[in-house]
Amino acid sequence: MDVRVGDVLVMKKKHPCGSIEFSVLRSGMDFRLRCLGCGREFMIPRSRAEKNIKKILRENKEEKDA
Repeated sequence: MDVRVGDVLVMKKKHPCGSIEFSVLRSGMDFRLRCLGCGREFMIPRSRAEKNIKKILRENKEEKDA
């Protein structure tokens, strides 16, 4: 699964604050995520995170060569 830093993940399960959207701060064997509801940051194993991802929201950044 292609998850990049800066992506917003919509998860199947809610965070205790009620939000289901998380921003990716670090990716690798573990993900460092920030809850977009309360701002709490936490680490989660990649296998567990990928199982719970419903949708990946990504801004398409196009770089133009001048």
